[in-house]
Amino acid sequence: MQPIPSIESIREAAVRIKPYVHRTPVFTSVIVNGICGAELFFKAENMQKVGAFKARGAVNAVFSLSEKEVSYGVATHSSGNHAAALAYAAQCRGVKAYVVMPENAPAVKKAAVAGYGAEITYCAPTQQAREEALDNLVRHTGAVFIHPYDNFNVISGQGTAALELMDQVPDLDTVLAPVGGGGLLSGTALAVFGLNPAVDIIGAEPLEADDAFRSLQAGKIIPVEKPNTIADGLRTSLSELTFHIINTHVAAIKTVDESAIIEAMRLIWERMKIVVEPSAAVTLAVLLTRREELQGFKIGLILSGGNADLDNLPWRK
Repeated sequence: MQPIPSIESIREAAVRIKPYVHRTPVFTSVIVNGICGAELFFKAENMQKVGAFKARGAVNAVFSLSEKEVSYGVATHSSGNHAAALAYAAQCRGVKAYVVMPENAPAVKKAAVAGYGAEITYCAPTQQAREEALDNLVRHTGAVFIHPYDNFNVISGQGTAALELMDQVPDLDTVLAPVGGGGLLSGTALAVFGLNPAVDIIGAEPLEADDAFRSLQAGKIIPVEKPNTIADGLRTSLSELTFHIINTHVAAIKTVDESAIIEAMRLIWERMKIVVEPSAAVTLAVLLTRREELQGFKIGLILSGGNADLDNLPWRK
């Protein structure tokens, strides 16, 4: 297993990525607070470069490489946000990006990746197909593989969102982050624990892709099988590294069904006037379905991204 990132590596990442990412704002809503019975602080990573927190990890990973390492470019597999983030990071550094994407990735995310100049290879929507296509691509190009979440520098970069949040709202009781492959939740957990071990860290996950919940219950990784959730950014499984970090530092994983995700997403759009994608709404969905558990708490929520497919909004189906 790779080394575990530290609060120091997250602070170093914050310095490294500062010229290329936004320090995103934190929003509040009296109306949403009243609905949930808690004081909520929304870290708006939907307003980040490429429209998602993924810019942080990708930029940190790409700019951590030597000139020799990046001379043949960088490569990854991703359903969208990490793909766009890596393409953006490569563009910032002036190197080539190669991306493997599942053919059913949202059109808005395909367009974003292409817009940042990456060379895209499409594959079947399975983990095996992604990995096989990526292996073939790396073998033929010599590009450096930047994993979407199983990467020390990626996790360190993702942790900078929580680092900022804890500076912006220093007296939180709890921080919630979505969990798919676990890069964001791992980075969040390490940053929050490194700054204040008394703050609880909770992962939010779709019931239809609940491998993180089941993995923590079992004490070992249980890969996701046929995830069927509108939260397309959360359809991947944990790695050994992210599982270890989450198992060590995360208090609980809370799951929510599809209707709760849609309700939360619509509430954010309607009441807060913020465009978020389904994956970002999972954190609020947890609070809407478990209001009694966190009554009166000060809670930070990571809104992970805003790359919603406007032609396929879930409440219009």
